This record gives sequence, C-alpha cells and structure tokens, in this order.
Amino acid sequence: MGAATRAAPGDEAKPSGFCLIFLDRRRTEEGHSLRQRVRVFPHIRCVRDFLRNGKLLTLMLGHLTVDSYVGVIPVLYPILIGRFHLSLATVGLVSLAYGGMAAVSQPLFGVLADRFGTRFTGVALCWTALTFSLVGFVTSFPLLLVLALASGLGSGAFHPLGALDVRALLPRLRRSAGMSIYVTAGTVGVAIGPLIGILVFGAFGIHGTGVLIVPGLLTGGYLLWRMRGGIEKTVGSARRVSMSARVPVFALAVVIGVMMSRSWTVNVFQAFTPTWYKQLGYGPEFYGPLATTLVLASAIGTVGCGTLADRHGRRTVILATLVLSVPAILLYTAFPGPWAFASAILIGVLAASTAPLMLLMAQQLMTERAGLASGLVMGLGFVTGAIGIPINGAIADSIGLQKSLMTHVVLVIATIAIAWFLPSEAEMERLSTRVEPEVAHPATAIP
Repeated sequence: MGAATRAAPGDEAKPSGFCLIFLDRRRTEEGHSLRQRVRVFPHIRCVRDFLRNGKLLTLMLGHLTVDSYVGVIPVLYPILIGRFHLSLATVGLVSLAYGGMAAVSQPLFGVLADRFGTRFTGVALCWTALTFSLVGFVTSFPLLLVLALASGLGSGAFHPLGALDVRALLPRLRRSAGMSIYVTAGTVGVAIGPLIGILVFGAFGIHGTGVLIVPGLLTGGYLLWRMRGGIEKTVGSARRVSMSARVPVFALAVVIGVMMSRSWTVNVFQAFTPTWYKQLGYGPEFYGPLATTLVLASAIGTVGCGTLADRHGRRTVILATLVLSVPAILLYTAFPGPWAFASAILIGVLAASTAPLMLLMAQQLMTERAGLASGLVMGLGFVTGAIGIPINGAIADSIGLQKSLMTHVVLVIATIAIAWFLPSEAEMERLSTRVEPEVAHPATAIP
C-alpha cells in the first residue's frame, strides 16, 4: 500500500490540475496588468530598454558630463562681473565664445564623422575638461575668452559624433523616444552644472574650475575604452556615403529655423536667471536650484515629447509646445519669486523638449549625410543661443533683465508661423525615401 501511494520520483514538485488552472489564470492576469501598465507608461519601457545597451549608456554619460560645463558658465557670471568689472552684455561674450565655437565647428566635425567615423568621441570630452579647468586661473578677460573658444571646440566635436553614434544604435521605429532619452542626459548635465558650480566656487572660489577637470578626464577616458572598436561599420565612411543626392532645402531650413529660435530662448533663460535673481536680492541658495529646476524640467519634457512624437507626429508636438510656451514665458517673467519654480517647470518642459525631434528630422532629411545634418542643426542652434545671450544682455542694459526676457514672447509667436511649414511624418517619409535607397546599396559598402 505504501509503495502504491508513494509519488514517483520528480512528481513531488508538480502541482495538481486545479493548481495549474489557478497559476495559468494568475499569469494571464499578471500579463494583462503588465500590458496595461506598458500602455499607460510606454516611456518607462523605452527608458528601460535603452539603458540595457552598454554603448548607449556610455554615450549618455559622456553627454551628461560635457554639457555640465555649459551649466557651470551662468554661475560664473556674477564672479566674472565682479572680477573683471564687466557689463551684462560683455559677460555674455563668454557664452558667445563657448557656444559660438561649438556651433561653427559642429558641421565640420559632422563631415569628418561621416568620412572617418566616431571612435575618438572621448577625446573631445577630455579636451573640453582640460581647457575649461584653466578658465579660473587667467588674469585677463581676453585670455578667458580664448579658453572659452578652445573649450567650445571640444563641445563642438562631441555633439555631432555622439548623435551619429546614437542614431546608428537606435531602432528606427523608436528613434524619437530613444534620441530624446539620450538628449535628456545632456539636459541633466546642464541642470546639475549650476549646483556643481555653486559647490565648487563656494569652496575654492574661481579657482574651483581646476577641480572640474576630474569628471571630464575620467568620463572621456572611459568613453574611449568602452567605445574601442567604434561604430564605424554602422556610421559614416567616405566609401559608403553618397554626396550627390538632392537635399530638401526648404524643409531643412524650416527645421533649422525652429531649432535656432528654441535654442535662443532656452539659452537666454538659463544664462540670465542667476544674474536676474541676484539683482532682485536673492542668494545662490535660491537661484542655483531655480536654474537647475528650469533645466531638469526640460529633461522630463524631452522624454515625454519623444514618446508623444512617436505616437502623434513630430510636427504636432513641436507646434503644441510653441503655442503653450507663450503663457509660460509671461508667467515666469511677470511674477518673479518663489512661485517662479512652477513657471520655470513650464518653460523647461515646453521650450527645450523638442530639440531631439528636430535633430532627428534633420538627420532623416539628410540620411546619407547624417553627421553633417547633426552638425548643422545643433551647430546653428548653438550659435543662435550664443549670439542671443549678449543681444539680450544689451537689451537688459537698456530696459532691464525682466523686460529683456519678456521679449521672447514675440520671438515664440514668430516661430509658430515658421513651424507651421514643418513637414508632417508622411512628407518626411516621402522626402527621405528619395535618398535612402542610394545609401542602401551594398555595392559601395566597406569590404
């Protein structure tokens, strides 16, 4: 009897038929719940999948580090004004030198990336860290501008190379969300820049720039090691890239125009928020977190806009954010004070969040020259933001910073008219398919 009732070897762990039905039902319910959560929060799955790719994660780290130096610059303004006895227009030349050099050099580095690949992206980061670290040790303002130019050159090299790498590693159907997540890393870098600046300059004064060489060299070195072997087989080579295809000039000009306007607004508000609030009597413990809030909000908006663009189209999302930016700017400039944290979130979410969408549109319009496209759209965006800072600084010297910032309402309204001519997703596909077949022929590929 005992032998007859004893379970066969291996059967002890097998559930009964009732248990199997219960477990199957539970798995079904859990799977349904998971699918519901994914549908409600699709960006969560996108972020999770993106972070599983080691090379993409490394590029995000590099992007965060290189853009953190941009975030430090506005915190330098009050120190530089006192040290070199500068006006608001003159101190804005620091951003013009850094951003202007980054801007004008990006198309060149984009062409070089198309031709020779992107293996040495980390070198650009190391160069930026080295030159920026010397800013606090110069004894004259002209020499400081020279270092700002040199540091901007490194930033100008990093951005088109990094963007080309990321584009090559992303699946086509989720590129808007993926590129948005990558750009968010840079936005976070800009956001933590003011906090880093306040801590470092509070401890070491202006000579604290020397400490800032450490994160750049460490991250740049790791990027070089992690990307050894490169992605040259996936992106640019002179023997793979056809330069004869026609570029849809009008559509590309509209994309670049919108990018330039958005960059101007974002850069001016980020640059002058610390100085404006210092004039109002607030200390760095207030305007530092406010500047960080402004930039971090754009990081959140970037991921959200990327997901929305994959669903509803990039043109729709860009137009919506432009229209909503008008009341956000009015609230921020008309009502300074503690409640500015709320309006800063609105400006950050709306004004800076569409940059990766326009970057991808430019790359799609110039598929066979994606490196050059990246350099053009980001470079011209950078230079407009850099030129816009001293322009608004000069306006502020005449009518005050508050009214100077408020003039961006007019700029946004004009940009809405330009953005109306952005191509829809269907038009983008039609325009890009003219050139994509020329790149797809394996006969010209690297042997």
